[in-house]
Amino acid sequence: MSSASSSAASSSSSFGVSVPIRSLGPQHRERIARHLLALAPADRYLRFGYAATDEQVRRYADQLDFARDEIFGIFNRRLDLIATAHLAFAAQPGHPGCAEFGVSVLPHARGRRFGARLFERAVMHARTAGVTMVFIHALSENTAMLKIARRAGATVRRDGSEAEAYLQLSPAGRATHMAELMTLHYGEANYQIKKQARQFWKFLSGVQEVRQGVRSGRHRAAE
Repeated sequence: MSSASSSAASSSSSFGVSVPIRSLGPQHRERIARHLLALAPADRYLRFGYAATDEQVRRYADQLDFARDEIFGIFNRRLDLIATAHLAFAAQPGHPGCAEFGVSVLPHARGRRFGARLFERAVMHARTAGVTMVFIHALSENTAMLKIARRAGATVRRDGSEAEAYLQLSPAGRATHMAELMTLHYGEANYQIKKQARQFWKFLSGVQEVRQGVRSGRHRAAE
């Protein structure tokens, strides 16, 4: 392995490539909505900063700008979206190097540092996109989110019930660009494997049902 390849592999490992994270597109809009709607009221409150109704969650999903922003997801074996992150790039011309991060993880998938891995993935992409500052706006009671920010080296400032965290980013080098390409490939490949496995098990389940039907028919005919 060349020194450049070794550097990229080591950088990829440090960014948590072991967790398959996939970039999401418009075709995933409904899955994103279902994921957010599955959050308990308290979790929605922490994710959005207010008690979001189903209608407001739907509106958020419908208005996601996949051309401007980057949305990442983690899927389980059933291809359920169990964790997702939104890296929103500043739309204002005066802040081209800034982006905001938001994340949500379903209750049964917590405890596996998916939120931290998604933040690492977002930071990787932000650096390759030329972003110099990532912001997190969260409620002060959202200790999990603030913990992720602090562990990444972000500066956290509290102001009553709300908190702001910001992380300054260094320019992306060749290793970071290579690491992102590897991560993109890994996330997509893992998703396709899960998709094929799910299709196979559906097929196998159908075959078993047919076999069971044939056996039942034989037993009835023999009676």
